Amino acid sequence: MCACERTKGAAAAENAEKSCCGCVKHKYRDKDSKEYKCLVSRLKRIEGQVRGVCKMVEDDRYCVDILTQVSAIQSALNAFNKELLAQHIKSCVVDDIRAGHDEVVDELVATLQKVMK
Repeated sequence: MCACERTKGAAAAENAEKSCCGCVKHKYRDKDSKEYKCLVSRLKRIEGQVRGVCKMVEDDRYCVDILTQVSAIQSALNAFNKELLAQHIKSCVVDDIRAGHDEVVDELVATLQKVMK
């Protein structure tokens, strides 16, 4: 049984928008928390960097300059992934293991394999 069925019931899981596991998972994040603000701030900076690269292409900037900025974006996304993954392990994974839902370890391994391509 997936987390969605455990928390909302099988009927709610069947009516929810489906993901790869057949349910939609959610994570409550306190909008006032330092962690939440840090993640959102990182994403907004990355969004600005992407807009900047788009402007560079539109302005016919030199390819190497654009590639340098794209590399910076990739580094910023990697840093975001590391932070989010750390928060996920410290909260979601730990909570599920404590609740006896060891299948979360398989999900974590699969996630790491996707992220580390």
